[in-house]
Amino acid sequence: MSFVVNRRRSVALAAAALAFMPAASLAAEKTGMSSEGIFVLEILLLLLVGRGIGELLERLGQPAVMGQLIGGILLGPSLLGWLLPEAERVIFSGDATQKSMISAIAQLGVLMLLLLTGMETDLRLVRRVGRACFSISAAGVAVPFALGFTAAQFMPASLLADGTERIVAGLFLGTALSISSVKIVAMVVREMNFMRRDLGQTIVSSAIIEDTIGWVIIAITIGIATKGRIELGSLAFTIVGVAAFMGFSFTIGRRIVFDAIRWTNDTFRSEYAVVTVILAIMGAMALITDLIGVHTVLGAFVAGILVGESPILSRHIEGQLRGVIMALFMPVFFGVAGLSADLTVLVDHELALLTAALVLIASFGKFAGAFIGAELAGMSRKEGIAVGCGMNARGSTEVIVASIGLSIGVLSHNLFTMIVTMAVITTLAMPPTLRWALGRLPMGENEKKRLEREEIDQRGFIANLERLLVVTDEGVVGRFAAYLAGVVGAGRPTTVLHARGEGEEAEPGTDAKLEPIEKGAEDSREAARSSDEELARAAPVTRRHEAELSAETVAKEARKGYGLLLIGLGRAVTSKGGFARRINEIAGAFEGPLCLVLKATGAGRQMPRLGPEGGKILVPVNGTAIARRGAEMALAIAAVTGARVKILYVARVGRDEPRDTVSHRRREAVLKDTVALADRYGVEIETAIRSRAAAADAIARQAGRGAALIVMGVARRPGEELFFGETTTGVLQRCQCPVVLISNARLSRDDEGREELRSGTGTG
Repeated sequence: MSFVVNRRRSVALAAAALAFMPAASLAAEKTGMSSEGIFVLEILLLLLVGRGIGELLERLGQPAVMGQLIGGILLGPSLLGWLLPEAERVIFSGDATQKSMISAIAQLGVLMLLLLTGMETDLRLVRRVGRACFSISAAGVAVPFALGFTAAQFMPASLLADGTERIVAGLFLGTALSISSVKIVAMVVREMNFMRRDLGQTIVSSAIIEDTIGWVIIAITIGIATKGRIELGSLAFTIVGVAAFMGFSFTIGRRIVFDAIRWTNDTFRSEYAVVTVILAIMGAMALITDLIGVHTVLGAFVAGILVGESPILSRHIEGQLRGVIMALFMPVFFGVAGLSADLTVLVDHELALLTAALVLIASFGKFAGAFIGAELAGMSRKEGIAVGCGMNARGSTEVIVASIGLSIGVLSHNLFTMIVTMAVITTLAMPPTLRWALGRLPMGENEKKRLEREEIDQRGFIANLERLLVVTDEGVVGRFAAYLAGVVGAGRPTTVLHARGEGEEAEPGTDAKLEPIEKGAEDSREAARSSDEELARAAPVTRRHEAELSAETVAKEARKGYGLLLIGLGRAVTSKGGFARRINEIAGAFEGPLCLVLKATGAGRQMPRLGPEGGKILVPVNGTAIARRGAEMALAIAAVTGARVKILYVARVGRDEPRDTVSHRRREAVLKDTVALADRYGVEIETAIRSRAAAADAIARQAGRGAALIVMGVARRPGEELFFGETTTGVLQRCQCPVVLISNARLSRDDEGREELRSGTGTG
């Protein structure tokens, strides 16, 4: 019922947008608006009509971007110009100055779209999928390109733009037919929950490679087209220039982009500074490609790839960019592209037949090429059919290619209209055919296990940690904390604030350098390598030695944006289980989650050497989200070190109930979830339940049976002093082994009350 209601609302929205179109057009015609007013009206019409039709298409299971293109087509000579020719002329077909205003927004929109496309290009996914995507993309580009190039040699001369050679037109047509739209492919695959499936990742990876190859081909083709003919010397210069640009970008350029984004994020206090730098990077790289004689789209696309791989780029910053591109530049660009298409020319039977032939050539070429590539990769027949269906979406990419060809005079308006029509038809046909093909494919056992691991990661804390701040000293606690930081922070940008002379004495035979963090990261990569998991990419570790580490220093650094503060300082715990003043001050300067590496006053001088032959890691849990975070931390450490883990379910005193009650089922559910989490990390665990003693007593008793380390998820209480509850205080007083506490972010008193009602207060 709700689906029907939503569909009716979408139809009403689209109808309202279309109804607004003639009303606004007539108003513009009668009142004689200024050029600025007409410009605003153009933007308004493109946004509203495109959004309304896009919303309707999305609810029908089609890409919303096609609604923006269709909206532009309806606002152009295909509908508005046919019904109200004078109004259409006043708004969209005015003088050259008027057209240049909206065209400038559209041209900037092309660069912004390519920036976003590059940011969404996941090269790690390509590396993970392997060789299958390379054979699919190679054949998927070669076959339709050859068919498109050949078709251009035999098409009527009336379809060629004045002064354009058939070879140049063939290069453009072949390119337009050969590239799949990553955005459309990914949208449909994601919608069907196939993005994490092996075949879904193969399809998207192949589209990514096609897109990358395609934009290089487009850049070279445009360089040829601007000359009007093929000149071997100019072609050689263009190819060498593109190769040099790509080589520089993915080596030295990558480092420059990473450092620029990081420096801006850490230095500037003004809002949206990182967004400004990203746009500047895009502009600079677009200018470089323009100087070497290829189109600016290649520079924007490569800039997007480098920006998307930056370890400092947060989801928040990416969301800011995506919002303005999706809300403004995308509907304007596709709307303007639609304005240039005149479907009334298809009334001509010859053009209609040629358009139908173009659609058939494009569909057959792409399907056949992708299918051949899948066969060469050793995929099954059903998988090959699904790949062929999935790669047949062109959408945004072809529209961009055709728009560029039209703007530089290589494509005629009729051929442009034919290409846009082909793009719309193949894109709208792709979702239902891919759904049909994917629905016939069963899931293998290995794939099922991988999906279960990834689902656990999506809920996890460690897996989603973006940036780590570490505070350590020269003592044994500091070195152990640095090692743990390397273990859990491998592949993540890490900043280490090193306090000199504030900790306990260093271990004999060690120096004050921070090798443990590199050792932890290397052990983490080695563990991933041995378990066939994806290796963490190298990430920068910034070290700063502070003569006097203060809360102000930590607060200043914390403003740069960190997901966790890990503290490892000596003499941090008092004899009563509280925290030293220095710990209180440093932790109080950080609003986010904390991880405290502590050595109780009664513990020995040395920190544990974790491993298969050493003591166990004891992990108390009670079913709360923060306790699960502690279990995740312990399992991440054990997965790297090989240490054994014991999970202790601690029930609350006075709440014991018979086995057949909800309480028993809750305990079983908690332990089952923890076992699944342990399976994800490849760690074998022991489990135990203690419910007849106070939590601190139960934990201390278990710790006395050979525990080398206790890892607890604890709830951070509001207040001036650092406090995690009586259980934590009792554990720090009674236990003789080191303790790692991992907490949530600081809560206000109102938030604390709501959190207690919702999920308890952790194991603290």
